[in-house]
Formats: sequence, C-alpha cells, structure tokens
Amino acid sequence: MKKADIKVYQDRLIAIRARLRGDVTSMADVALRKSGVESAGGASMPIHMAELGSDNYEQEFTLSLMANEEDQLELIDQALQRVESGDFGKCVDCEGVIPKTRLNAIPFTPVCIKCAEARDQGGNGAH
Repeated sequence: MKKADIKVYQDRLIAIRARLRGDVTSMADVALRKSGVESAGGASMPIHMAELGSDNYEQEFTLSLMANEEDQLELIDQALQRVESGDFGKCVDCEGVIPKTRLNAIPFTPVCIKCAEARDQGGNGAH
C-alpha cells in the first residue's frame, strides 16, 4: 500500500477515534449524572415501577453503547499501532492483504473478509 494511502487511513482513524472518545465521554456524563440525581432523590426519581424499569433499560442501553464504542476505540488504537509498525492493511490472521474496499468501509478492521467470516462461524479466522 502506498504511503499516501496509509496517511489517509491514519487520518481517518484519528478522526474516528476523536469522535468516539467524545461520544463515550458524553454518554458517561449523562449516565453518571442521571444515576447521581436519582440516588440523591432528585426530581427525576421515578414514581411508578414502569418508569423505574424504563430508566433502568435506558441506563443499561447507554452502558452497552459505551462498551461497544470502547471496543471500537481499542480496535482503532490497534490499527494505528499497525500503521506505525508497517503492518496496516495486512490481515492479522492470514497475513494476506485487506482490500481497500474493506478498509474504506471499516478502516480499523484487523482481518480480511474471509478471516472475518471464519471468525463469525467460530473459527480461528485464518483461511
């Protein structure tokens, strides 16, 4: 892969990482603020059990989204490490080339499509 292409992917990865970090921070602030107000007996304290269930679901959903975005942040950091080591664009399972179309769709992917499919089917990934 050309250095110019790698630089484009590196810039995209950095931009995605910055956006996700902002999202995670914002979601954490909202979840913590809401639970802090509720534990202090604030105005948002649910009156009915249905409201309590709804609030719990909302908080669990937010925490689930945060975990997913934190996983993506980890993949982005790993991709940036592969950029630095010169291994970006190479599948970590089979060491084959990851096509640009896949990198354009998911720039932080560590594996080619065949290895991703193998992983999804419970395999080790290498084809």
